[in-house]
Amino acid sequence: MSKPVDARKREMHHPQVQAWWREMDCGFTQVADVFEECLYEALTAFSKREMDDYVAAAKTLSRLGRGPEPVLAFLEAWPSVAGAVGTAALEDVMATARALQASPNGHAIAPFLQTLAPVARRLASREQLAFYLDIARELMARTTGSIHGRHATIASPGLPAFFRQAPQLVETLPMAGLQNWVDYGIRHYGDHPQQQEDYFKLALADSRAVLQRERHGTLFADAERRLDLYLRALWRDPQPLIPYSNAYHELRQIVPYYDSLGMRLPDVYDARNGISGLDRYRATLAHMAGHRRWSSPQIADNWSPFQRLAVEFLEDARIDRLLMREYPGLAPVLLALHPKPGEDACDPETTSCLRHRLAMLSRACLDANHGYADPVLNETVAAFHAALADGPSGTAQMAGLALAYVARTRRPSDQLPRIHFDDTVVDYRDDNRQLWAFIEEGDEEEAFDTRKEAREAEEPQGLPPRHYPEWDQASESYRPDWVSLYEALHPAGEAAMIDRLLEKHAALARRLMRLLDLIKPQNKQRIRYQEDGSELDLDVAIRSLIDFRSGVTPDPRINMSHRTSGRSIAVLLLLDLSESLNQKVAGGEQTVLELSQEAVSLLGMAIERLNDPFAIAGFHSNTRHEVRYLHIKGFSERWDDTVKGRLAAAGAGWSTRMGAALRHAGAALAQRQADKRLLLLLTDGEPADIDVRDPGHLHADAKKAVGELAAQGVDTFCLSLDPKADDYVQGIFGRRHLVLDRVEQLPEKLPLLYMALTK
Repeated sequence: MSKPVDARKREMHHPQVQAWWREMDCGFTQVADVFEECLYEALTAFSKREMDDYVAAAKTLSRLGRGPEPVLAFLEAWPSVAGAVGTAALEDVMATARALQASPNGHAIAPFLQTLAPVARRLASREQLAFYLDIARELMARTTGSIHGRHATIASPGLPAFFRQAPQLVETLPMAGLQNWVDYGIRHYGDHPQQQEDYFKLALADSRAVLQRERHGTLFADAERRLDLYLRALWRDPQPLIPYSNAYHELRQIVPYYDSLGMRLPDVYDARNGISGLDRYRATLAHMAGHRRWSSPQIADNWSPFQRLAVEFLEDARIDRLLMREYPGLAPVLLALHPKPGEDACDPETTSCLRHRLAMLSRACLDANHGYADPVLNETVAAFHAALADGPSGTAQMAGLALAYVARTRRPSDQLPRIHFDDTVVDYRDDNRQLWAFIEEGDEEEAFDTRKEAREAEEPQGLPPRHYPEWDQASESYRPDWVSLYEALHPAGEAAMIDRLLEKHAALARRLMRLLDLIKPQNKQRIRYQEDGSELDLDVAIRSLIDFRSGVTPDPRINMSHRTSGRSIAVLLLLDLSESLNQKVAGGEQTVLELSQEAVSLLGMAIERLNDPFAIAGFHSNTRHEVRYLHIKGFSERWDDTVKGRLAAAGAGWSTRMGAALRHAGAALAQRQADKRLLLLLTDGEPADIDVRDPGHLHADAKKAVGELAAQGVDTFCLSLDPKADDYVQGIFGRRHLVLDRVEQLPEKLPLLYMALTK
């Protein structure tokens, strides 16, 4: 039986939480059950002012007379929504809730808030969320009915269904497509309540057909992770990527741009001229990354708009040329996307042709086969290439060339209001706001901050988060996208420290080497036709000599080598790096972390000798919103000083949210081609985190994760350093565990355990 509300109030021990609960003044027992937990979770992410706004919004929802569901949905969803689109979006969300309450559609507030979190995570920016809310409010306005012309009294039949389907819809459609899909439903089913509801439930064949029709191109949300990795790997520029939509900007389309908050990209790109949407995204990111690397701002107070336009075209061409020089594979993509204006396409008697001339100049700078005959253009192109031949040149040098070209080609018709735009828009280029700085205050353009140090200080580290579910034993269901896991490469330290540890255990290392020689596969497999090898392949060598004497080009692959076969295994060692590893071993001076480093060093040496593919990673957590997964060694890396340096720098802190780390490690291991995949977990405690009060919850989630990995063909084994682990470790890992009562034996036991598991 539920406790009364007053009893729950007394259980809220934190003084500030008590104050917020009094401010809520809420009589719903269901809200009292979760209020404290929700606030503790929000406290990890929100400032004091943001917490006050959060509580005030919840209080407003509790006063609507719609029961506890809207309040519960908001309390649970808002931290996740704010993390995806920012706390400033609260104003938009509450405005929509008030609009629903002021209409006959108050019953739609609960489904609106219940699906808000997955929608916001998918849209990933406040602007995109605002478009979604505008679409919903337009649907409400156009399908809410009235009687005899009076105020609206009949609720929109399709609105609740729309909100319930919203996560699937934003997964499938860009904002423009979603707007078209909604408009179709309003036009064709606005006067048929039941059919309207079925349309927005996706229960009609017509609804599904229109959905497929509007589903086109490459959605930013589907490509975001690959684009982020591309930007980091090729350009070492980990800027946040923020989508925008042109659904509401038909007259003036937004073009890509970047500012202090990140790089802005359209939410969908269609294939064009044989270039896929994904490659169009890559071209846009490469161009902006090139500007960030090679461009410098120019003082523009005394330059006319025409002069600035010319500088932008020529500087864009310089950036593209440098991109093509650094990555030649970009050349066909950029040339396919850059328009090629016809030389006689613009009539200078009736039309301003400046944009046309500049687009031709830009094309000629990139395309050696441009075919333009204009002598001034060709002279400028020659000067452009000469400037780049002496080095990367600079923005100021391009500005000089551009201003000279404008002066030499100026015509009276350039001032005409009719401007030639055909084949002049290079849509993978950004809007160049970063090129301009202004001395005088009051200019409509804002000065762009080009201090690289300031930008780097704001840049997030590591990869964007991966979201994993978590098993809820109370409801026997998954909490979708509940845990945010951040992965990164572990910082490096002093590799010599690991070498000293191996010298300390030299006697144990020699004993391990003898054991390894006994279990190491001895059968050899010959690999022929090698240019470099351990010995000469006589048959091939004689045949090559005969070819040489006969005047035929001989085969240079006259060597052969051998490799050991007989083991097909992949191993990932997952280290618990929680705060408890900093404790000293009973009766000793070493910490558990230092002993773990010794053990992993010996294990790494042993696995390297066996030539088994293996990886090492560590993890720890700071609530469900921040599970850190640190790569120490990859499968493709050797056991060398680079890896030893990362292991030497390993530190301990935070908590042990085990399930998400197991799922992430297991996903990497499941992709390996091997007969046996082993995930070996080294931990000194039970699953725990500061935002979870019931330890059984994380125990159940870890057990569920182990079962999921087993279904993927991944064997999980736990080596626990907790003497009390017998109470819980068998419930999680079954018989696949070992509890080490004497922690100081770890350096000896860990390599022996590995050999036993993989023999």
